[in-house]
Amino acid sequence: MKLESRLALIGIIVEETRAAQKVNELLHEFGSYIVGRMGIPYRDREVNVISVVIDANQNIISTLSGKLGKLEGVSVKTVYSKVGESN
Repeated sequence: MKLESRLALIGIIVEETRAAQKVNELLHEFGSYIVGRMGIPYRDREVNVISVVIDANQNIISTLSGKLGKLEGVSVKTVYSKVGESN
């Protein structure tokens, strides 16, 4: 059974500077699925906010989100598009 590709937005807040390298390594690992990303350093709060648009099957998106969420000092939320959903 072929899994259908989904479009999702992964929101990442990096609160621990030491986690930034691992976040970037994971994003690089899944880079072939990433449509675009935007990072914003929010110096007043000493955090980095990253938005990642990804087009992949749900298992890949969940795997990336899960790996990111397990990193200490990193918060992650994923929002899936309804585009391409089967009714």
